[in-house]
Amino acid sequence: MSLILNIDTAEERAHVSFAKDGSILHCIYNDAQKEHASFLQSAIRKLTVSTGIKLSGIDAVAVTAGPGSYTGLRVGMASAKGLCYALKKPLITMNTLEVLALSAIQLFPGNAESILFCPMIDARRMEVFSAIYKNDLTICLSPSAIILDKFSFAKDLSENKILFFGSGSEKWKPVCKHENALFENVSILPEVMSKYSDKLCFQKDFTNLAYSEPFYLKEFQTVIKS
Repeated sequence: MSLILNIDTAEERAHVSFAKDGSILHCIYNDAQKEHASFLQSAIRKLTVSTGIKLSGIDAVAVTAGPGSYTGLRVGMASAKGLCYALKKPLITMNTLEVLALSAIQLFPGNAESILFCPMIDARRMEVFSAIYKNDLTICLSPSAIILDKFSFAKDLSENKILFFGSGSEKWKPVCKHENALFENVSILPEVMSKYSDKLCFQKDFTNLAYSEPFYLKEFQTVIKS
């Protein structure tokens, strides 16, 4: 049995939840990406009040480690590590693209064996964080930062039907005209994240606190005004 605090601040929509044995007990959302930092700690407090669960009673903290929003990843990871350190609980880190892919696989199970799954997270301009998975999360294309153009994924699309989804797919859809390209509106499902974190907890697949850090995929860039 496991009781896990799940934290996802990697994308535009954030959520925190308590889940027992992979089933959500209570979940709180935030849709304002710029407010994830102020949202997170107050949401965790609200979770404890709403459920009567003390943080000392959880078995682990799980967090989406990236790729995703630079600030959002820092907020989520810092909070998760701080709680784990203070409570002496293990940390579970998850690749954001994997959790997003699992969400799509659950939403479209009828197509799962016949198509590949390509989560896309917006990385500004025409760049996305992306990967391609089979329905069992076998990696066909490793997570990477990709600058989109009309030739992107050409080889993969010539051989497979691919479902594209996530915030980055919105700017890929007008560019991609291939008949094997499918598009759906998918975001991370808290219930999928909770099941995945429960599985990792059962396997004792924990991350060393001293070496855990966000998975950025590329360096943060700032614009210097002249």
